[in-house]
Amino acid sequence: MDLVPVYHGPISKETGERLLGEDGRDGSYLIRNSESKPGVYCLCVLCKGLVYTYRLHQGEDGSWTADTSPGVEKRFFRKIRNLISAFQKPAQGIAMPLLYPITVQNNYARKQDGLI
Repeated sequence: MDLVPVYHGPISKETGERLLGEDGRDGSYLIRNSESKPGVYCLCVLCKGLVYTYRLHQGEDGSWTADTSPGVEKRFFRKIRNLISAFQKPAQGIAMPLLYPITVQNNYARKQDGLI
């Protein structure tokens, strides 16, 4: 997971929501550690001013899946990048497609510039 540019590690829910809100574009997204479930990750996406959070799980075989809307068939991906790519398309069981990655590198640069 560490090699995925949108993975922010153990940031809080509030910090993730702030980063997405600062970007302000519907479809902005990032991944962070779950605060309540060890070993689980959260895919957070901004849609109409609200942050929607979907849990990401890695199976024993290394495959990845996301908790999506009820009634949407669970899909498994060999790599987390494949999951992200699939969710960049419409109608995948999340609030809206993943359009604008909030990367750790971008946030580091913004901190250096005194913007956050």
